[in-house]
Amino acid sequence: MAAQPMTAQSAQAIHVQGLEKAYKKLRALRGVDFDVARGSIFALLGSNGAGKTTVVNILSTLLKPDAGTATVNGFDVAAQGAQVRESISLTGQFAAVDEILTGRENLVLAARLRHLKGAGEIADDLLARFQLTDAAQRRVSTYSGGMRRRLDIAMSLIGNPPVIFLDEPTTGLDPQARLLVWQCVRELAGRGATVLLTTQYLDEAEHLADQIAILHQGRIIVNGTLAELKQLFPPARVEYVEKQPTLEDIFLAITGDDRTGSSDSAARSGRAGG
Repeated sequence: MAAQPMTAQSAQAIHVQGLEKAYKKLRALRGVDFDVARGSIFALLGSNGAGKTTVVNILSTLLKPDAGTATVNGFDVAAQGAQVRESISLTGQFAAVDEILTGRENLVLAARLRHLKGAGEIADDLLARFQLTDAAQRRVSTYSGGMRRRLDIAMSLIGNPPVIFLDEPTTGLDPQARLLVWQCVRELAGRGATVLLTTQYLDEAEHLADQIAILHQGRIIVNGTLAELKQLFPPARVEYVEKQPTLEDIFLAITGDDRTGSSDSAARSGRAGG
């Protein structure tokens, strides 16, 4: 187990100041600053190439910054890399699961690699939490994209890391799978974990995040709660407009999927309830 953090910032799980990174002539990060409160969901929103994955790679010690400082769980990412890695889990853009093994075997293997006791019980609990029990004995090669993503996130949670990085976890998923992943993310924060989520989907940040930062061309151009970001715009005029169903509403209503709620309003109410 890692020693207690030695630095300040006790209220912040992640502290980033002046982060810079360049790839030859391309300046990916140009002085990035933000803080993430413990037990919160922080969305780093930006288009492709904005620098989101670069930030995650630096915070998870996979990449060294050219300038600036960053701490995760109180540990410096440059000077205390081992302690940082003990404090985090990282789910990248592509599921890192063994397709030859079953879903349960993947989880048991990950628990044993972490030298945890009761690997089978840990696997069964995670399969239940991520609604994968029925597919536990199937090879992962037969899983859908959404199932693989849920299994990938479940594997990253073994050992209950206090800080979790999810790099565009719903890219390419269908509407039902996206809602299931959203539910999983809310449950993680509800259990006390800090989640840093990168996404290019505006609705994903709106549904999930306590705090939203927009990264554009290597810089944070705005950072705040959804309510604070809305205040940046002039007050809207009140007009009567008949609400038309979204394509997502129609899709979920037709398919009759109600595992996580069959409408956009259910997703929104799930956010409010944590």
